[in-house]
Amino acid sequence: MAEQQDYPVTLNEIDALALRADTVIQRLRERVFAPGTQKNLDLTFNVRTASEMVGRTEKAIRDAEADGRLPEPAKDPETGRRTGYSLEEVNRMREVFGTLPHRAPEDPAMVLAIQNFKGGVGKSTVVVHLAQYLALKGYRVCVIDCDSQASTTSVFGLNPDVDVDEDEDTLYPFFQHGGPDTLHYALRATYWPGIAMIPANLGLYDAEYEFAARMLQEQSFVLDRLRAGIATISDQFDVILLDPPPALGMISLSVLRAANALIIPAPPNNIDFGSTAHFLKMMGATLNELAEHGGARGYHFVKILATKMNDQKSAHQAIKRVMEAVFPHDMMTAVLKDSAEIDNATANLMSVYEITGAGSRTDTHKRCRVYLDAVGREVETMIRKTWPSHHAALRKEGIL
Repeated sequence: MAEQQDYPVTLNEIDALALRADTVIQRLRERVFAPGTQKNLDLTFNVRTASEMVGRTEKAIRDAEADGRLPEPAKDPETGRRTGYSLEEVNRMREVFGTLPHRAPEDPAMVLAIQNFKGGVGKSTVVVHLAQYLALKGYRVCVIDCDSQASTTSVFGLNPDVDVDEDEDTLYPFFQHGGPDTLHYALRATYWPGIAMIPANLGLYDAEYEFAARMLQEQSFVLDRLRAGIATISDQFDVILLDPPPALGMISLSVLRAANALIIPAPPNNIDFGSTAHFLKMMGATLNELAEHGGARGYHFVKILATKMNDQKSAHQAIKRVMEAVFPHDMMTAVLKDSAEIDNATANLMSVYEITGAGSRTDTHKRCRVYLDAVGREVETMIRKTWPSHHAALRKEGIL
């Protein structure tokens, strides 16, 4: 008979530890999501910046305001100067001048997954900042949070525990037997003009069990359900960004099937790069397995993005050189460098693009914006190359 052992940590103590952790998270969320603290976008742009964003001169904007094509700008009552334009007003200018960068109706919507089976690689950071970069450029963006940890949902101002009902607001109802026919029920506007989202919370994890139970009977339904759902809303957007869970599960497989392009964030350290290599191997094996059952899937592009890069660490530089040697045509040129600015913004459930005032004038902020803009610009170019209606403009810009 096996000898009875006494373990110092009991299940009750583990439950108590989990409860204390929940208390910490709750206090953080109470601070960020306190009553009266609903997130708003406080960004404003002066007329020079607005003209650059719109692609027209300052005089053209003033003339359009004078002749009524654009509304009179808000002005400071004391100085008489313009107080600045909101992103919504900038997009109105783009509409008037015909410079909105929307894809043509016949162009395919970009369904881009930011995916890696390893957590902590900067996946949600890339999703949030890429969505906001594209929105600043005037694109119509949808963010679908497929991760039950709901980090992206939180940064977009929703408390997953309070503001999101898994039975009404997430992908979960759509994944259930007899669920809705489209994803319109879950779409909600955000405080960012041009960005809609489908949020997530912990309840979305139940979909993994639902899918696993149905896999043997309805393999094609399970794997293609998300792709079919995205097809019901894709006409409303230029770019649909998918933020999948950091694990190889049924939802992650669904994301791989739904996406038509992939970006794989990979920090240049041994553990994370090893996990990325493992992810690529597993992804290849999985997609080949699915192809044998009539589920072949191709992508417009698959690119590896070096994230959390620290130039001061020689090991990072060495591993990045290895990555570039092993993946000479698959690495993005832009690098998302490690930055305290991203960490500080994330701690307050914000993005770097949302920082205003004195905080936006520091050297740290400016450097971080350069990194983020470079990533966004490179991804934007890859996306535009998939749209035939943009090819003439790309040739004019010397890109094609």
